[in-house]
Amino acid sequence: MSENYSVLMSVYKKENPNFLRVSMNSMWEQTVPTNDFVLMCDGPLTPGLDKVIAEMEKAHPGTLRVIRFKENRGLGYALQTGVKECKNELIARMDSDDISCPDRCEKELAVFAENPDISICGSLIEEFSEADPETFMPLSFISKRVVPETYEEICEFAKSRNPFNHPSVMYKKADVLAAGNYQDIRYIQDYYLWVHMLIAGFKGSNIQEPLVWMRADSNLYKRRSGKLYREIQFNLFKYMKEQGFITKKQYIKSCALRAGSSVAPNGVRQFVFKKVLRK
Repeated sequence: MSENYSVLMSVYKKENPNFLRVSMNSMWEQTVPTNDFVLMCDGPLTPGLDKVIAEMEKAHPGTLRVIRFKENRGLGYALQTGVKECKNELIARMDSDDISCPDRCEKELAVFAENPDISICGSLIEEFSEADPETFMPLSFISKRVVPETYEEICEFAKSRNPFNHPSVMYKKADVLAAGNYQDIRYIQDYYLWVHMLIAGFKGSNIQEPLVWMRADSNLYKRRSGKLYREIQFNLFKYMKEQGFITKKQYIKSCALRAGSSVAPNGVRQFVFKKVLRK
């Protein structure tokens, strides 16, 4: 595994500085280290976040590249720009409040080395809500998001649900760009990208073990509601139908499920995600 990789992360003003520090350190401490960490600052940040970034710049000169937007543009635009900025062909995505296991990137690099036709590699994730007040590391896990392993299974899964856990993925820059890159939309930028890549013929795989720990609270489920969230999903399923990726019957079923979920009480939506869409 001689090939190096870039890390792509985006942060904005509402993030927790302690979470950012732990998240970035989890990538610096990988068993196979990166030589290119691209941090997109999506608009002005808080003094606490800027302090963490300054610490990181001092500790990792030449490797950490901080790119700042004067105003908040949204995650889709930030990642769209960030992909182009990454200097390596392989890019490891990471969220600014999650934690990568130390050997995450080593295991994903091995998949690419053994399977040259793979364009995206992700893993399972474990979600947690309670963290140690000093280390901010998980105290216990509340759920696991299981995604399929093989390309064929991923294509079938993608017809109704997101087939990759976004903060766990590593992908090929050229293939992401060829499929149109991230879209400047809200909420499900990653799902849009995976579907475009799969329809274009790019293949993916998921390592069947949790390599990322993801922070989850009630706000996670609140964000998955409302008219805008519903319409963005409808547009994606419409695109799938137009491309022949799903049938008309599958389109109607997926839209009906999203319509119900978007107006359900948050407690019901949280129960469904934890007990039905997680394992």
